[in-house]
Amino acid sequence: MTLSSAARLTRELVRLDSINPPGNESRCTAILARLLADAGFEVTARPFGDGRASLVARIGQGPRPLAFTGHVDTVPLGKQAWTVDPFGGEIAGDRLYGRGSSDMKAGVAAFTEACVRNAAMLRDGPGALIVVTAAEETGCEGAFALARDGALPPAGALVVAEPTANLPFVGHKGALWLRLLTEGVTAHGSMPEYGVNAVLKAAHAVVRLGEFDFNHKRHEVLGAPTMNVGTLHGGLNINSVPDRAVIEVDIRTVPGQSHEQVRGAVSSFLGPDVAAAPLMDVEAVWTDPAHPWIGRIFEIMDGVLGERPDVRGASYFTDASVLAPALGHVPTIILGPGQPEMAHQTDEYCLVSRIDQAVTAYDRIIADWCSR
Repeated sequence: MTLSSAARLTRELVRLDSINPPGNESRCTAILARLLADAGFEVTARPFGDGRASLVARIGQGPRPLAFTGHVDTVPLGKQAWTVDPFGGEIAGDRLYGRGSSDMKAGVAAFTEACVRNAAMLRDGPGALIVVTAAEETGCEGAFALARDGALPPAGALVVAEPTANLPFVGHKGALWLRLLTEGVTAHGSMPEYGVNAVLKAAHAVVRLGEFDFNHKRHEVLGAPTMNVGTLHGGLNINSVPDRAVIEVDIRTVPGQSHEQVRGAVSSFLGPDVAAAPLMDVEAVWTDPAHPWIGRIFEIMDGVLGERPDVRGASYFTDASVLAPALGHVPTIILGPGQPEMAHQTDEYCLVSRIDQAVTAYDRIIADWCSR
């Protein structure tokens, strides 16, 4: 099978283990940096710990460059055995297998290829900004570092190449992860009357969370906010009354919800016996489908896909929560070749045909931006 340059680049990136932790993303960003620098981009590596780096690349002098972003860290392999080498980049039929193939090294490879081959048009036109991040999978840490360090110039619009099977998504839910702490008094397990059981406090809190009402209307596309109790840990040994328990809660919010208000509502609902602290806080992203640029994206994708796509959004979060406001609160589309349902899965794969289709889509998006 003859592979396109974007598919070959995807396989090269997949063959590099960038599981986070520890990440080791700098090997991926170094490959991308060489390709972009050879095409005339000004490339800056932004270190993010030992063996880790994000990448910011710019071409052209326009005040409103078109921005592309993606991350090159991946989640761990999981406990289930893979039937293929997770770092082999094996191809079977139309499937390119490997950890990070769909989420989201294929997307990064596709927009890198499109920007490289359209470099002259971008250089002489409005320009392009490429932001490849480390540490997205652990809460957009790399993107937060770039925004905090002032490493990002203003942009005109943002394309996020997360897995959407090349369907344009106009937004995604936010994520507020909370750690809920209950405390008690330890005592011998045979004399619990002398202690206060923190695990029982936590259990009561978990039961109560099942009754929590966000008191917020459903979003027309993203639906309702959700809450999932993900973990509950407490106690050190079976024959002692536990004096500490921790609950971890994953809340997914919709545009218009204030995370500060949600956190306050949860704390008030559970009462003084439960202390709430944020573990991660990334806001929802939404661009009005009536925005002119979003309308152009849907027209472009009508031609690429052969039919006009519906308005959709993602339940997962992306670096756009951080980057869109950092770039100037720009209109944002989430559009990438990966299979959304394959993200974080055993035997993860991306369709090779979708990688090439994404390059075509990005080519047309770039040409449209340069014609403005």
